[in-house]
Amino acid sequence: MIYLIFLFTIWIMDIAKYIRMCCIERNNMQMKELSEKTEQTQQNLTNKMRNNNFKTSELEKIAAALDSHLEIRFIDNATGQPII
Repeated sequence: MIYLIFLFTIWIMDIAKYIRMCCIERNNMQMKELSEKTEQTQQNLTNKMRNNNFKTSELEKIAAALDSHLEIRFIDNATGQPII
């Protein structure tokens, strides 16, 4: 259980970096464009990126703006594979 929480914490800490990497992969999408596609101000998105503070619903909007979907999984400690 602690291992799962640790993995989730690492994921939360790196989400802003991951979003930036995805934006680069999507023809170098700028934060301004991402904020427009997610219907928020650029300042609001910048604050969320700086603080790594996202709700699941916000991550779903970001995924949609990047023409993708959000996937959150639980990983089995023994096998290292997704439970489902």
